[in-house]
Amino acid sequence: MFNLPKARSVERNPDAARLRELAVEKMPRLTETEFGNLNYEAEITARLKNSTFFVADDEIHQNRISRAEADEWAAKQDAHIADKDMLLVEGYIGPEPGFRTGARLFIENVQPNIAAMQSQLYFPADDDWAPELTVVYTPTLPAPGKSDDRLIIVDLENWVTRVFGSDYFGESKMGGLRMWNRLVYDRGGLALHAGLKTFPAESTRSGAEESMLIIGLSGTGKTTTTFRRQAESLPVQDDFVALMPNGGIQTTEAGCFAKTFGLDPDDEPTIFGGTTRPDAWLENVGVADDGKVDFFDASHTENGRSTFPLANIRHRDPRGLPPARYLLILNRSDHVIPAVARLKREQIPAYFMLGETKGTSAGGAAEAGKSLRVPGTNPFFFDDDSLQGNRVLELLRSAPDLEAFVLNTGRIGGEGDDSKKVRIADSSAIVKGIVEGTIEWRPDPDFGYDTASEAPGVEDPELLEPRRLYERQGRAEEYEAVVSRLKRERAEYLKGYAALDPAVPAGLGA
Repeated sequence: MFNLPKARSVERNPDAARLRELAVEKMPRLTETEFGNLNYEAEITARLKNSTFFVADDEIHQNRISRAEADEWAAKQDAHIADKDMLLVEGYIGPEPGFRTGARLFIENVQPNIAAMQSQLYFPADDDWAPELTVVYTPTLPAPGKSDDRLIIVDLENWVTRVFGSDYFGESKMGGLRMWNRLVYDRGGLALHAGLKTFPAESTRSGAEESMLIIGLSGTGKTTTTFRRQAESLPVQDDFVALMPNGGIQTTEAGCFAKTFGLDPDDEPTIFGGTTRPDAWLENVGVADDGKVDFFDASHTENGRSTFPLANIRHRDPRGLPPARYLLILNRSDHVIPAVARLKREQIPAYFMLGETKGTSAGGAAEAGKSLRVPGTNPFFFDDDSLQGNRVLELLRSAPDLEAFVLNTGRIGGEGDDSKKVRIADSSAIVKGIVEGTIEWRPDPDFGYDTASEAPGVEDPELLEPRRLYERQGRAEEYEAVVSRLKRERAEYLKGYAALDPAVPAGLGA
């Protein structure tokens, strides 16, 4: 077990009132909002991918730092902590007694908002709690010479993540979940960067309660799709779950970490309701000096966030879940990807590996607006991403009833004025149609999956079959060119994974 560094003082598991008191006392750039909650304007506005390193002496498939250098930085952090007042937050990742993981955050008390946000995501510790994963977090200690003078060290041998110099909450949250990815893999499953919702028996074709997994990069509509209610669905989880053999599902968090830019009470009433309560915590949201909140203010960043307990909203208990029945792969595209496509089973691992989307501010300036491929849409995997594709192939063999779909949450027809936006209401109608079995499907001649010829609630057929839009606008040659390019680039991309089971790229017909 990892031993915490010695500190001048340690305040263990302070309650919400105490953390609020500390925040008001110690934190600059803190504003009380019109809703009675607190917003912190962080210097860091997204996760620091280029500053994140895994400890390894041999070459790996991630940014690497040697054991010797990692130990040097650890010693510097321990020395820094020796005369600091620290906060310790303890809890579980996951609620199931047979699967839950003891986790803790050890952070300087000058950043109590991070401790408060993390405490909303952990499930409560009990008498059986013991630490397995630890995040040691020193916002006031920079890492000169590293990217942005900040550093995140992931030590999977000792199950500890050390954070230097960042004041962004996401490094605490992902510090634990990134290590949990490895634990899940070692237990025969795969951690998914996914939301999760369930549909009651009376709403489904099968007449039984069903689970839906929604994978996607941050900012592509994962949380929105998860929390929007269709067919009496209830959210379970908004960010990370484990897919286990036979379609089993394990959850992680007791709260929600929601993106707030553009938050609207009509389109996202559940997230809006959770975010606008006094006990929610906000980070990098646009707030005026008088406390007025503007969720459309991007002057600091579009990557504003909130945390709130799931207990504050209607949700499904995260224990005893039915097996996964549906997998939605979100793709915020802008060209020929339809609003929905139904994948053949042999296509699922390939499209999972492609992880195609357009980057958002959640990934920082280096990703925003750029076309990306992130296997599994999970940028937090610990090793060669071939392992993800191969594991999905294995898990599908034990879950014959799992269906998968690609959902485009972006645009059809390009970025110009003649393109069309896939609205939240369109995606919501599609989710409902999938579960109720009311969508009419037909084979797509270009990609081999099925497209919807009709989907109740989606009024524009060109969103369902992009070829129709391109042909109506006299752009058929452009459509064919994009299709040809995508096929070629996808095949080449998957060839780059030497350890990938050949059955995965074969699913594309490559």
